[in-house]
Amino acid sequence: MADGEERAGRTMAGRAVRRLAAAAPGLLVVAAAAVAAIPSFDLPPLAAATAVAGALATALWPRPRETAPRIRAGADRSPKLWPDPGMRVTVDAIDDPCFVTDAEGVVRYQNRIAVERFGAARMGDPLSFKLRVPELLAAVEQAGRHATPGALRFTDRVPTERVWAVRVTPMLLGRREGRERADFVLVRLTDETEQVRLDRTRADFVANASHELRTPLASLTGFVETLLGPARDDAANRERFLKIMLEQAQRMARLIDDLLSLSRVEMKAHLVPSGAVDPDEVIRHVAAALAPLAASTGSRIAVEGEVDATVRGDRDEIIQVVSNLVENGLKYGRDGGTVTLAVVAEAGPEGVSGVRLTVRDDGPGIAAEHLPRLTERFYRVDADGSRRRKGTGLGLAIVKHVVARHRGRLAIRSTPGVGTEVAVWLPATPVAAAVETGATAREGP
Repeated sequence: MADGEERAGRTMAGRAVRRLAAAAPGLLVVAAAAVAAIPSFDLPPLAAATAVAGALATALWPRPRETAPRIRAGADRSPKLWPDPGMRVTVDAIDDPCFVTDAEGVVRYQNRIAVERFGAARMGDPLSFKLRVPELLAAVEQAGRHATPGALRFTDRVPTERVWAVRVTPMLLGRREGRERADFVLVRLTDETEQVRLDRTRADFVANASHELRTPLASLTGFVETLLGPARDDAANRERFLKIMLEQAQRMARLIDDLLSLSRVEMKAHLVPSGAVDPDEVIRHVAAALAPLAASTGSRIAVEGEVDATVRGDRDEIIQVVSNLVENGLKYGRDGGTVTLAVVAEAGPEGVSGVRLTVRDDGPGIAAEHLPRLTERFYRVDADGSRRRKGTGLGLAIVKHVVARHRGRLAIRSTPGVGTEVAVWLPATPVAAAVETGATAREGP
């Protein structure tokens, strides 16, 4: 520090000497004129000395052009407070919400996606005005003051719950050696809400499937142990136990079949079926196949409507959809009631031609609070009643995924005390494809 001050002093003295040498002729003229004016004009000697001193001071005063370079040099060494255009373009290219702050956490820039997700921040305001997350603000402070990157996850519950993963990255411009303080801090937020939801769904699915399989398996194990022990020679109980074991084994088989069906549909979710299916043939096939089940409950299946069109889809999957809906109507509808299976041509979104399949029962109906969750896996309005009726809790989940794969629409309406109606809309097969399919069928053996 002392050496620097000494060098600065020598520099200033050298400049003064050079200015004095350059002004010497003028100073001599001023001094000579002052001396001559004393006897000629009765000028007081003090006034003459003052004039010479003023000229000397004027010669030694620093010129503006000598101080300007030093001011500019100091400006070049001051910290840059605003991102340059290149940095802004780079941040705009990131497809996640991003904020750029200075080392103190003051917002200097935000990209377009950040404006859309969090609203426009006023430049120069602290980041805490926009993101009130203590852990995030602490990470920004650490990155700004010590150039330490950080990562965290937080949940924003307003206006809707969203999960954000945050990367906080210090940005150092120019030389990095020996520097701890960052010039800027980049805050990048990645929306992981959907990923978290899928993880939760997967965990819930595994837990529910394990529970559904464990119950009949525990029952089977208990009866087997009883038959091998106390009931070894009890013929009457042995027959009763074997019937229960058969029911539990069948329940496990139904659950596994539904799980496999759901898995197959999900694996093909991105593939749109291209076949042509006759909806009239499907509903009559399902009505005939489920007639014995209807007879066992004293109910009947009524078929209404007829369409002169085919739908684009997979025949087996559409049969499974209609079968699941009719089975639900027979199981949870009114004993001795009627399940109506109807088909009608109907235009869908944007005028796309299609067919609407409707299954309607006259049972007790479903309360409104249950309707949004009916298509969730293993969701049951009445769990005990569902198990007694041999339900797996996966029927409507399969329906939802099949309809989605066919790019159709599913609607469920129910009125307690009146009944439930489930409507499935499927797009019709284009005329050219339908004609080609029909011609191929006629040419077959």
